[in-house]
Amino acid sequence: MAEVWMSPRMQRITGGKDKVRVAGATVRQIVNNLEKEFPGMKEELCEDDDIDPGIAVVIDGETSNLGMIERVNEDSEIHFIPAMAGGSV
Repeated sequence: MAEVWMSPRMQRITGGKDKVRVAGATVRQIVNNLEKEFPGMKEELCEDDDIDPGIAVVIDGETSNLGMIERVNEDSEIHFIPAMAGGSV
């Protein structure tokens, strides 16, 4: 199973867990399985049934450009990284 690292924002949904193991061969399957285990996760990660444009998906250290159809290996490490906001000039 892939290891998914949870941002602090996602840890609110996982009950404080900073990483979880999830089955899936694509990002879509990973997200759907996260939703089954942690209701509300899909809403946190997705917009219109695709990855929210404000979230980067990093698989094994490489940023994905394929969104939900990106392939995932059984031993992959996955990070959903929300965009940074704030600051002023």
